[in-house]
Amino acid sequence: MIARDVSYAALTWEEAGEAARRGAALILPAGSVEPHGPHLPLDTDIIIAEAMAERAAEILRGEGTEVWVLPSLPYAVTRFADGFAGAISVEPVSAARTLSEICSNMAAQGFETIALASAHLEPAHIESLRSAVTAARDASGVEVLFPDITSKRWGRMLTDEFRSGACHAGRFETSIVMARRPELVREEIRKRLPPNPVSLSRKIREGATTFIEAGGPKAYFGDPAAATAEEGRETIGTLATILATAIREGRS
Repeated sequence: MIARDVSYAALTWEEAGEAARRGAALILPAGSVEPHGPHLPLDTDIIIAEAMAERAAEILRGEGTEVWVLPSLPYAVTRFADGFAGAISVEPVSAARTLSEICSNMAAQGFETIALASAHLEPAHIESLRSAVTAARDASGVEVLFPDITSKRWGRMLTDEFRSGACHAGRFETSIVMARRPELVREEIRKRLPPNPVSLSRKIREGATTFIEAGGPKAYFGDPAAATAEEGRETIGTLATILATAIREGRS
């Protein structure tokens, strides 16, 4: 849930129009509904995207840039969850079209900077975000930004586990949920989970198309038992810095 003081949806229509006229920037959190081990909720990627967006808005507001966070888009490509209950997947073309139409609609209302915040790392999802950015830019001429945390520039700023590729529902993501929504973490299960050091990103490059094929029979990679709320708070700060930097550069 987005804090009211940065929530676009909490504005009235008149306040939204005034924000556009003032040149406010918008952030759209894009998550997914999919399995994240036996210890994290299905909406983990939404929680992470919202934490990233909210903190980035706070950073930029502290510098004098007005930023509002749009309602999160919870549906995405989740093909890697095949074989597990709980996932809700859409086709890449549908995801890209929805994202581009949202951005184009906001551009038509006068907003000139829109950024996507996402930590859902499935390759087809990332490609749908890239396609949406291109389509929205072409349709509106507005600056639409997507700092892809899987890129070398941004990924090197994140944790060792993230860079290893063993980071789906492991220490990286679990720490963030512990910091943001601790009541949703199944602690007794988390503490007993053995590490799964398999690099999901490497397995994807080798041709794996599901968590099971990649070596994640419980839908997690990494070391969730080692997660801490303190690390989660630090990681949220880093993700927010990445997003704030992208918006700052896009507006310069």
